[in-house]
Amino acid sequence: MKTLKLTLIIFLLTAMPCLAQNNGLLIDDLEGEISGGENGTVDFGSGGGSNVSVSADRNIKHSGEQSLKIDYEANYGGYMWIAKGFGLDAKNSTWLTHPDNINWKKYNAISFYVYGNNSKTKIAIDIKDNGNEMWRFIFTDEFRGWKQIVCPFTNFFARGDWQPSGADANGMLDLPIKSYQLEPLAGAKNTLYLDKVELINNQR
Repeated sequence: MKTLKLTLIIFLLTAMPCLAQNNGLLIDDLEGEISGGENGTVDFGSGGGSNVSVSADRNIKHSGEQSLKIDYEANYGGYMWIAKGFGLDAKNSTWLTHPDNINWKKYNAISFYVYGNNSKTKIAIDIKDNGNEMWRFIFTDEFRGWKQIVCPFTNFFARGDWQPSGADANGMLDLPIKSYQLEPLAGAKNTLYLDKVELINNQR
C-alpha cells in the first residue's frame, strides 16, 4: 500500500508541470505556406540598410512540420519587422483564433519558442494593442537550442521611438492584442527560428 501511495504521489508531482503547460492557447503554429506580399502569410519587411527574409524550415522545428526561419541583417540606423496577426498589410498573416474570440482574462503573457545559437543578439517582441499602440519586450539570444520565451504583459513597455499612425498612445496596454512582431536589434547578422506562439497564464 505504501508503495502504491508513493507511486501515486510521484505521478502527480511529475504530471503537474505538464498540466500547467497545457493551459496555454495556441494562437499561431506557423505551419503551412510561408510567403510575403499583399496576400502573404507573414507580414515582413525592412529599411534603412537592414535586410530580412523568411521561409519554412522542416529540419529545425519545435513542433508540427516546420518552424519559421528568419534570416536577417540588422544594421545601425535600419529597421525590420516580422509580424503575424490582424490589421496587417499581408492579408493572410492571421492567427488561428481571432482576438475577439479569446477570453483575455484567462491569460497574462504571450510565449514564443525560439531556437537560439548564443549569438548575444537582442530581439525585440512587439505587440499591438486594441488602440493600435505598440508595446515592446526585449530578450537576448544567450542560449542554444529551443527555449520558451515567456513575455508577461506587465513587462511590456510602450515604444517611445515609433508608434503607428492612429495609435491612441494612452500609455495603457488595452486588450485584446491584435498582432505581434519580432525585430532583431541593430548590430547583428544571423538566423532565427520561431515556433508555437501561445497565450499563457504565467504563474512564475
